[in-house]
Amino acid sequence: MGLLKVDKNLLEGAAELFDLPPDLVERLPHIEVVGNSHFYMEHHRGILSYSGQEIDINGESCIIRVYGEDMELKSMTGDQLRITGVITRVEWVK
Repeated sequence: MGLLKVDKNLLEGAAELFDLPPDLVERLPHIEVVGNSHFYMEHHRGILSYSGQEIDINGESCIIRVYGEDMELKSMTGDQLRITGVITRVEWVK
C-alpha cells in the first residue's frame, strides 16, 4: 500500500513539475466529443454494453454512458475507442 502512495505522489509531482495533464499521467479517462457525431475516449477499460442507441464504457472508476441514434463503434484498441452516429447525451454513472 505504501509503495502505491509514493508512486502516486511521484506521478503527481512529475505532472506538476512538467505541466503535464493529469489524464495523461494518472491514466484517467480522456473524452472528446466533436459536434454531435463523433465521440473519442482514451484510457477505457472495455465496452460493457452496446446497441445503436446506448453504449456503456468502463472508465474504471465510473461508467461512461453514451446515448444517441445509429451509433456505431468505429474503432477500438486496448486504450482508445471511437464512436460515430447522432450523439444526444453523455452521462457519467457511479
